[in-house]
Amino acid sequence: MASPRRRTTSTSLFYGDVFRAPGTKGAQPAPRSAADLADPYEQALLEAWAAAAAPDPTKADSDLTKAPTPRTLQRAMNALLRSPFLPGPVAERFLLGVLRQVRRYFTEDAVRARAAEAVAARIGPDTTVLVGHSLGSVIAYETLCTHPEWPVRTLVTTGSPLGMPSLVFDRLRPAPAAGCGQWPGGLERWTNLADRHDVVASVKELADLFSPRHPSLPPTGHATAAAVGRIAEAAVGASRPVLRDVPVDNGWKVHDLLRHLTARESGAAIGEGLVAG
Repeated sequence: MASPRRRTTSTSLFYGDVFRAPGTKGAQPAPRSAADLADPYEQALLEAWAAAAAPDPTKADSDLTKAPTPRTLQRAMNALLRSPFLPGPVAERFLLGVLRQVRRYFTEDAVRARAAEAVAARIGPDTTVLVGHSLGSVIAYETLCTHPEWPVRTLVTTGSPLGMPSLVFDRLRPAPAAGCGQWPGGLERWTNLADRHDVVASVKELADLFSPRHPSLPPTGHATAAAVGRIAEAAVGASRPVLRDVPVDNGWKVHDLLRHLTARESGAAIGEGLVAG
């Protein structure tokens, strides 16, 4: 007699309201154009994304290496608006709002705390898989690090900026130590998916930054591709936590959440976690 199938349910989380101060109806207004950006963090993030969007990053606009001015900031915005990162007509002010959200998350403790509370409210005793997209992957990672007692055993990150030096990685909580981010306690597997054209996921591979090191093999930053594969295999064989970086092709919607969620690679990662429990 076949055993009954285990019922699987899913839930989604909206955290956009954490950027609104309690008792207000809207978030702080964003600048009207890139030339009006005044915050140094937002300026640096815009320029980093524009550099990542260059067809050949080694030949990115030399102006991006200089002190930002209204002209160079607008050129950076125009480069993004023409890139595969933003297919079709996308309002410049929408992207300016995204820049502000990222900056506020990393600089305002109250926003960070409300985001963590929103995640915690969705975690139940049977939650074994957590999926985070874009800034949501940062929130998911940090919240998992804070709650090692949670039943979550699988993390799937898509379009994640977690590896961006200085602007994201070095601002994580808990702070990275010796160039290595903390592995969330209780987590057994982590799959990171990124499209090669996605400027938000400018660092496509996170294994060097977060994956637990296997004692018998060299750090992946100094290993050949074959050695990296052996590290992953050894970790799985020894039932050790493992992080896998998986490339995806989202077509012209490189950062789109729906494209990520319907990708075969994402389904495989989520399904693996659900089966493992």
